[in-house]
Amino acid sequence: MRATHFGCRGFTRAVAAVLVLATGCTVGPNYVRPPIAAPDAYKETAAGWKVAQPRAEQLHGPWWKMFGDPQLNALEEQVDISNQNVAAAEARYRQAVTLVEEARAAYYPTVSIGLGVSRARSPASAAGTAAQTVNDYTLPINASWEPDVWGRIRRNVEASQASAQASAADLEAARLSARTTLAQDYFLLRTQDVQQRLLEATVTAFERSLAMTRNQYQAGVVSRADVLQAKTLLETTRAQAVDVGIQRAQLEHAIALLVGTAASRFSLPAASLPTTPPDVPPGVPSELLERRPDVAAAERSVAAANAAIGVAEAAYFPTIILSAEGGLQSSSWARWFTWPMRFWSVGGTISETVYDGGLRHAQTDQARAAYDESVAAYRETVLAAFQSVEDALAALRLLADEARVQGGAVDLAKQTVTVITNQYEAGTVTYLNVITAQTTALADERTAIGILGNRMTTSVLLIAALGGGWDTTQLPEGRP
Repeated sequence: MRATHFGCRGFTRAVAAVLVLATGCTVGPNYVRPPIAAPDAYKETAAGWKVAQPRAEQLHGPWWKMFGDPQLNALEEQVDISNQNVAAAEARYRQAVTLVEEARAAYYPTVSIGLGVSRARSPASAAGTAAQTVNDYTLPINASWEPDVWGRIRRNVEASQASAQASAADLEAARLSARTTLAQDYFLLRTQDVQQRLLEATVTAFERSLAMTRNQYQAGVVSRADVLQAKTLLETTRAQAVDVGIQRAQLEHAIALLVGTAASRFSLPAASLPTTPPDVPPGVPSELLERRPDVAAAERSVAAANAAIGVAEAAYFPTIILSAEGGLQSSSWARWFTWPMRFWSVGGTISETVYDGGLRHAQTDQARAAYDESVAAYRETVLAAFQSVEDALAALRLLADEARVQGGAVDLAKQTVTVITNQYEAGTVTYLNVITAQTTALADERTAIGILGNRMTTSVLLIAALGGGWDTTQLPEGRP
């Protein structure tokens, strides 16, 4: 059998004309990044926040190495390998990449091949025709193609590519979040280590004070109340040391989760804190549009929403489908694959929806509203990024001032303990004065350690707020 809708030469010309249209028409708005009014500089840099010289102009590479802690470096390297949140984000990114390939497949024809074998018997007719048994062997090949005349497929691919890039940025944001949390927990744990060491040294000092007070009590110099007060202060300090141990254990367990290890199998030996946080170059606010993965993800979502408008608008235009079919058909197995048994057919259809009750209009309005929503979300993300950097800069500047003032308070408290203790031994003051001085000194030293820990964790927050050394050049490039 042979069937044609129009001649092969005419079909070829029609296909060529459609291809010209397909490459020259794309409906929907072309994407332009929404404008952002970025300030020229951070407010805090004008308020006295300084970065030591010399310095790098911006963060590069593994930012956690700025802290110079080999143990932290080893832990951070485990995030990509074992952190389950990062693994989930990586799987979501791979899903987004496959959706790009799925959308791109619509550029090409769909071809199918089949094999059919049937045997049928027709009854005898009243006119005397004898009953017949007929075999039918078919090997059809079908092809259909929807040319992208109005750019619907192209816009769909653009949307999928932008979504995949947003997913890649989300993956980097998940990495940055896990690494930031890990570094913060690590420095909080080291803060507890320093607190623990201070409390242990203080317990030893208070044990000596208790022994001295007992000796004076036995000599009849002081009352039993002084001994009880000394013992109370010692036991209170021991209880504080236990409380620090609880906090350290919980932080150690949190770090184990971040590096994908069971808490029962993970431990960190005690160590000290750095004396000061590293100097972090803040750059200028406009760089955040390129350096923060969450901002990049929000911007790519805007691009995807913009392309979705084109997909919706393409529904207003006719749908063109070209098709072809060919193969072999015979009633005899022996003649099935002979050339005369071939058949073919080519053709095309064009269809246009003339009434849909406002469906296309509603879908286009929905796509435009979704775009407006994504623009607002993008701008909100940028504003939040500016805020997070300003917060971290302000905190670091003020914490540096607080550390300096608190350091002076610690020195004065230590001097006070020495003076009051000498006066007590000379019998000029009561033991209550000694306890007050010792308690104040311990509290001041613990506060100073806490401030140093806050400076370390805040410097981590600043690095994260600046994007952690990442920039949009690391996004995968898509092709139309």
